[in-house]
Amino acid sequence: MKTFKKAILAAVIFLLLIVGASSIVVTQENEYSLIRQFGKVDHVVSEAGVSFKIPFIQSVDKLPKQTLLYDLASSDVITSDKKTMITDSYILWHITDPLKFAQTLNSSISNAESRLDTIVYNSTKNVISSMRQEDVISGRDGELSAAVIDNIGSSLEQYGIELLSFETKHLDLPSDNKAAVYERMISERDNIAATYTAEGNSEAQIIRNSTDREVTVMLSEARKQAEILIAEGEAEYMRILSEAYSDPARTEFYSFVRSLDAAKASMTGGNKTLILSPDSPIARIFY
Repeated sequence: MKTFKKAILAAVIFLLLIVGASSIVVTQENEYSLIRQFGKVDHVVSEAGVSFKIPFIQSVDKLPKQTLLYDLASSDVITSDKKTMITDSYILWHITDPLKFAQTLNSSISNAESRLDTIVYNSTKNVISSMRQEDVISGRDGELSAAVIDNIGSSLEQYGIELLSFETKHLDLPSDNKAAVYERMISERDNIAATYTAEGNSEAQIIRNSTDREVTVMLSEARKQAEILIAEGEAEYMRILSEAYSDPARTEFYSFVRSLDAAKASMTGGNKTLILSPDSPIARIFY
C-alpha cells in the first residue's frame, strides 16, 4: 500500500513538474516571445526575462529582435536611356512590430524575405529606370541607396518591418557592352576636359594681355618721369653754370679749372709731354 502511494505521489510530482515547465517562458535579449492560444497570438513578450503561459493551451513562437541581413539575387535593370545594368545588393532590416509580423507573414522569416525581395527589387527598378546610366554609376556613393529607401517609404510598416539600409554590392554593365560604354564615357570626359582647358587658356591670355598692357603703361610713365627729372636736372645744372659764369669773381677760377681738365684729358698713353701753342687757352694757365 505504501509503495502504491509513493508511486502515485511520484506521478503527481512528475506531472506537476511537466506542467510547471510547460508554463514557463524564457525570453532572451535578442528575441520576442509570441504567446499563442488556439493558434492566435494572445500577447507578445518583448522584454527579456521569465514569464508564464497556460500549459497545454498556449504555445510559444520566437522571433528575432536583432538586425537581420538579406542578400538579394542579382538582377537586370534598365535605365531611362534604355541601357541595361546588373545590380547586386543586400538589405539590413528588423522586426518592429512582432504582432503585425505574425498576423501578416505568419511569423515566417522566409515569408518576410520573399516580400522584401519583391518590394526592394521593384523599388530599385523604378528608381534606376528614372535615371540615366551615367547618373546611376555616379550615384553609387549613397545617392542611389537613399533614393531606393525613399521610394519604398512606409510600405513595410504594414508587415511590422523596418528597412534600415539598402547597400549595393555590385552595380555594373553587362559584359557585352561594358567596353563601348566606358569608351563613350572617356570620350565625353575628354571633351569636357578640352573645353575647360580652352576656357582656361582664354582666361590666361586675357590676364596676360591685361598685365602686359599695365606693364607697358607703367614703363611709359616711368620713362616720362625719368625724362622730366633729367630735363629738370640739366636745367638746374645749366642754371648753376650760368650763375657761376655770370659772376666775374668766379669766371677766371672756373676757366682755370676747365683748362686743367682739358690738359689732363690731352695727356693719354705713356707720353706725358704736352705741346701747346702760345695762343692756346690751356697755355694761358701757365703764365
